[in-house]
Amino acid sequence: MKKRSIRIFFYLVIFFLLVIISIPGHYKRALVYGHANIDDFTIFENSIVQNAQGIPWQHDSLYNVLTINPALLSAFDTFGTTAFVVIRDKKIIHEEYWDGASDTTRSNSFSVAKSIVSLLVGCLVDEGKIKSLDQPVTDFLPDFKNTNGFSLSIKDLLTMSSGIDWDEGYSSLFSPTTKAYYGGQLAEQVLDLNVTKEPGKIFEYQSCDTQLLSLIIEKITGKTLSEYASEKLWKPIAAEHPALWSLDHADGDEKAYCCFNSTATDFARIGQLVLDSGQFNNQQIISKEYLKQATTPAIWLKGEDGNPLDYYGYQFWMLTHKGNKVVYARGILGQYIFIIPSLNTVAVRLGTARSDKRVNNLPQDIFTYLDAAFAIVGEK
Repeated sequence: MKKRSIRIFFYLVIFFLLVIISIPGHYKRALVYGHANIDDFTIFENSIVQNAQGIPWQHDSLYNVLTINPALLSAFDTFGTTAFVVIRDKKIIHEEYWDGASDTTRSNSFSVAKSIVSLLVGCLVDEGKIKSLDQPVTDFLPDFKNTNGFSLSIKDLLTMSSGIDWDEGYSSLFSPTTKAYYGGQLAEQVLDLNVTKEPGKIFEYQSCDTQLLSLIIEKITGKTLSEYASEKLWKPIAAEHPALWSLDHADGDEKAYCCFNSTATDFARIGQLVLDSGQFNNQQIISKEYLKQATTPAIWLKGEDGNPLDYYGYQFWMLTHKGNKVVYARGILGQYIFIIPSLNTVAVRLGTARSDKRVNNLPQDIFTYLDAAFAIVGEK
């Protein structure tokens, strides 16, 4: 009886080993690593987004004099805040780090990367290499063939209204988003997708749209996304540190929709660029015209509530808080770049989680960080 039990156990072990060996690699990686984390660049291959000679931020005369309201700090702690930086009038007025982070600590920005891709599309528009945002995607990606008779434009991708069949689920092992994050063939995956609904009608947030934009950028420029980002963005805004863009495999494609890794103060430069209508250090890097469009809601679309879309543009989000318009980029674990034109302020928050509670369908923690930034720059 004992020998039989051992034999059965042996066969079960062999069976489970065979199952593990046979399942696709991205399932294994998802099971091993579990949930996405801000330091996942350590488990992926990465390309370097090179900087030039960085220009350090100047400090405001009230640098770190004003502290975060203690009533708000509990939320900062609850959601694992690692960095909070506030820029007023192009100077750092507040800078604080937690859990061993510092001004040189890189963090994954998750979907903040989508806004960076939008800026790179703007560069191509300014160069005349994209003649119109209404150009069909197939002009640039002839291998994207499953349009089912619909015309899919670059603008449809920018506004997340592509009508592509995609599941943006993050918790499912079997969703295409999980495959995109842990898999190794991103281009093949997104080029094989299907347009199943008429584009340009309904806003539906999905990462495949940004990934297709990145393939268009590479097709037009003949450069990797990281090379083009370095040339047109990271060097011109005088980033102090090279950034890392995680790849699907060695020498592969950047995970354009999620995985740009940098420091809080360098992320703030992205915000300052948007705040200054595309100018940095007296150089026009992206046209005012493109940025105005990018940061204006695409109201011709229907939002998730069926009403005209009033909170999303070209891969940028918008809201109004205490009478102030806020443009922002956001990532799933509470990565935010807030641009507040009326206060001439940029605020960056990095961390490991965001609130599950919603206020007007937005993560509640957004308002905590905005309240903290408003108080620091003297706005009640």
